[in-house]
Amino acid sequence: MGAVAAAMKERGITVTGSDERIYPPMSTFLEESGVEIVEGYRASNIPESADVIIIGNTISRGNEEAEEALNRKLLYQSLPEVLKDQFLRGKRNLVVTGTHGKTTTSAILTWVLQSAGREPGYMIGGIPGNLGRGACFTDSELNVLEGDEYDTAFFDKRSKFLHYLPEFVIINNIEFDHADIYDSLDEIKLTFRRLLNIVPGGGLAVVNGDDCNVLDVIEGAPCPVRTLGFGKRCDMRIEDVSYETDGSSFTLVDERYTIPMVGEFNVRNAAMAVAGGMFAGLRSDEVRSAFASFEGIARRQQLRGEVRGIRVIDDFAHHPTAIRLAVQALRQRYPDARLWVVFEPRSNTTRRNIFQSELAEALASADRAVVPAIADPEKFAKEERLDPEQLVRDIDAGGGQGVYLPTVEEIAGHVVAEAAAGDVVAILSNGGFGGLHGILLERLAEAATGK
Repeated sequence: MGAVAAAMKERGITVTGSDERIYPPMSTFLEESGVEIVEGYRASNIPESADVIIIGNTISRGNEEAEEALNRKLLYQSLPEVLKDQFLRGKRNLVVTGTHGKTTTSAILTWVLQSAGREPGYMIGGIPGNLGRGACFTDSELNVLEGDEYDTAFFDKRSKFLHYLPEFVIINNIEFDHADIYDSLDEIKLTFRRLLNIVPGGGLAVVNGDDCNVLDVIEGAPCPVRTLGFGKRCDMRIEDVSYETDGSSFTLVDERYTIPMVGEFNVRNAAMAVAGGMFAGLRSDEVRSAFASFEGIARRQQLRGEVRGIRVIDDFAHHPTAIRLAVQALRQRYPDARLWVVFEPRSNTTRRNIFQSELAEALASADRAVVPAIADPEKFAKEERLDPEQLVRDIDAGGGQGVYLPTVEEIAGHVVAEAAAGDVVAILSNGGFGGLHGILLERLAEAATGK
């Protein structure tokens, strides 16, 4: 929402907005873009002269501003509708999907095209270092879109990516997620099948050939499909992978590539971006050049600071698989460090007990794991709610070392007291985590100076 708001502002449209919680990096980006945003939802926030009300998919009936739009019979649209009508129709749209890796893959592919002079439009659910913003729509025939399977709006329950008019689709992986809108993995598979149903015959879907759920989805697909992965049966095979502390190298279709990112999942993300670049007509040397200058994405294994020899990392991971892969990558990047993972169960899925055991297994792979109380527990029945204290007991039983600390202040105090020089503290959340990153760095600095 924020990135598209800034893109519309750049087109000369007056844009204002509201959100329940405002935090960096998006709040800073919006301020710099000149988009006025207020905290809290009130009917008075909607200007009398508003032409269109864009309603995000976190808004439900009962929201004061949504009710005002309905009562005043204003024109309202979902964000994907606006994108389709204003930015995507008639273009070559490259849509990146999957449970994990969408933001990173979209950012890499966008930078590959940008570096090669193609000036693509793009919409990414993060802020890539090379681009400085999450959305920009240009006169180019190419658009790169992070395609989310989450529903569109309270008045449109289709997945967002079904609005994006895809010519080229990447499916990174498929797992159960979004328990607030999907009852089963089969329902998620169905929406991905619907996505493949709208890829034209002259288009292409490149999918993870190592993922059994993805292979199930592509069976009988009406569009051209190519599998990509590490397995021998993949049409495009990732081979000869090597990992260093500052990057990874691999071979794909007889070409060697190096990306300044670590972890198996980032190799796969980069390989998918290679496939997207090839579809758009790029040469392998253009892709290699772009990889060498890729700067990553805010909140994806981002080093926020180092105090007393303790590194504080910000990461977006909020699913057991993403946590496990994040730990794996951090081990490769910091092989001699003691690794702390501070995980905030914040999504509608992780605040439920659906992944109670899977979260414990993933967090036990760190040297230290810290878990807070879940936010707004009253939104979930007790028998459906994640039990963070039981989660910590399960982490310990799985060979890890966990601690339950309900508040941000308690977490910061514990880490300051227990962490030592050489440690890496990874803070994992899909939200602001109460400003823990800054608080922790501040407390570490105070401890270092004896204040």
